[in-house]
Amino acid sequence: MGKTAAIEAAKSLFLILSALFPIVNPLGGSPFFLALTKEYSPKSRRALSRQIAMNSFFLLVGSYFIGTHILAFFGISLPVVQVGGGLIVISTGWTMLKQRDDNERTSVSQNADPDHAFAQAFYPFTLPLTVGPGSISVAITLGANTVHHAKAHLWTYLAALVGSAMVAFSVYLCYGFADRLARTLGTTAMSVILRLSSFLLVCIGVQILWNGASELLASVPLQLH
Repeated sequence: MGKTAAIEAAKSLFLILSALFPIVNPLGGSPFFLALTKEYSPKSRRALSRQIAMNSFFLLVGSYFIGTHILAFFGISLPVVQVGGGLIVISTGWTMLKQRDDNERTSVSQNADPDHAFAQAFYPFTLPLTVGPGSISVAITLGANTVHHAKAHLWTYLAALVGSAMVAFSVYLCYGFADRLARTLGTTAMSVILRLSSFLLVCIGVQILWNGASELLASVPLQLH
């Protein structure tokens, strides 16, 4: 593994973790998961959280690797995906920064039946409680934003797998030990984590937007007379 490939892999890993973790937000979702599974024993809750984490991993990886091919089928160019995805990331980060929107997760907690939680491991626990449309959009955007250098190609994709696995593992930890997490972290600490992550998400969105816009501007022929 060359130095350039290592740098690209490290950048990709940091980018994936920084972009996906605030949106997936397992810390913010753990109180709702705990409310839905309050009748479960700690052992059953950890078993359910393990299944949700696995579902989240495959959903994120599928969006990252296959999403761009689906877009190519519809004839959407890579720079356009970067610009559109960057705008989505900025908008999501800004919304989270201004106010915490728990509408989607609240509606799930009102409609889901804890007695049938294991049968609903994918929906609604994984989608949209954990990995929602915003997370899928970001994963597709990150896949489209991947640097496709020959030497860094394999390691960049490996970093994507590792990053998705780390996000999924954080889901398992936060959900599986939600009861302990609720006692350890207070409301103030949760709010601080959310605000810091949201600001970082806005910055990442601006960078992705600029990457796409730069390519689009560079493709415009200059008419110099």
